[in-house]
Amino acid sequence: MKSLILATTAVAALLAAPAHAAPEGAAQTWSLAIHGGAGVIERGDLSPEKEADFRAGLAAALEVGSKVLKAGGSSLDAVEATVRVLEDNPLFNAGKGAVFTAEGKNELDASIMDGATMKAGAVAGVTRTKNPITLARAVMEKSPHVMLAREGADQFSKEQGLEQVEPAYYWTEFRWKQLEAWRAKQKAAIDPTHLYGTVGAVALDSKGHLAAATSTGGMTGKKWGRIGDSPIIGSGTYAQDGVCAVSATGSGEYFIRANAAYQLCARIQWKGEDVKAAGDATIKAIGDLGGDGGLIAMDGKGKPAFPMNSSGMYRGWVSSTAPAATAIYAAETGPK
Repeated sequence: MKSLILATTAVAALLAAPAHAAPEGAAQTWSLAIHGGAGVIERGDLSPEKEADFRAGLAAALEVGSKVLKAGGSSLDAVEATVRVLEDNPLFNAGKGAVFTAEGKNELDASIMDGATMKAGAVAGVTRTKNPITLARAVMEKSPHVMLAREGADQFSKEQGLEQVEPAYYWTEFRWKQLEAWRAKQKAAIDPTHLYGTVGAVALDSKGHLAAATSTGGMTGKKWGRIGDSPIIGSGTYAQDGVCAVSATGSGEYFIRANAAYQLCARIQWKGEDVKAAGDATIKAIGDLGGDGGLIAMDGKGKPAFPMNSSGMYRGWVSSTAPAATAIYAAETGPK
């Protein structure tokens, strides 16, 4: 916790410093956008301290990812590094901050996709890997498969030498109290300000390659090994060079049924819609089915969009031509 406080303080100081944007008219060479989940987030729902903590957590992730991209690193490295920061922050429902299942366990899902090669990796129901997004990348790069689940994914993680943790690592008092409240009321929407807890990142690198990554702890009180859209390529995550990269957060069953991430990219590729129009239409399609949430999308030139039909989504963006910024409420404007 001490290290988290120090990191929060450092990032707050960074955000307080004057922003230095690229000269007007400069060509954008890289871009990064992130989310930390969506929910019913109205102004005043979060205390000033809690809001500052969320913004600092998003800014810390942007700082790490942008450092990779500024140095000429790949979009794949950037989204993995960015999501790892969010997984390590107990504020977000991924990694350390994962919610509990009905049985009082933590089951983690993640996926990653490389727009340059169209290769992808995903894991579902893992229980011992400190950073599930890194395990998803290992599935992509070091196995012949796209998705591994539960005991098999845990075993593969150990065989790859990835950092393992005891189940107690994921325990946080806040998430445990959410489970207790769920058990008392049998109601999943315990925390409306973070109803759809997922984290994700999309990026364009200086070589023009796109990548996307998503990680989640799922839903409080989930049963029967439930898996949502986050580890499903085409639903919660998708990337294709020259077209788009997407990471979603919302009522997963509806994002799966709408094939949301791929639908957005198909709208760009086959209908010629711009990224904002494609994102808005995809969210409308999900809403028409009865689902809600949001997503982050980036087109082939690095332009991001943040469509949602919830009242808020934790999100942020930075590029070679724009300074880092964060937003929470739906009414907050995004990058121009």
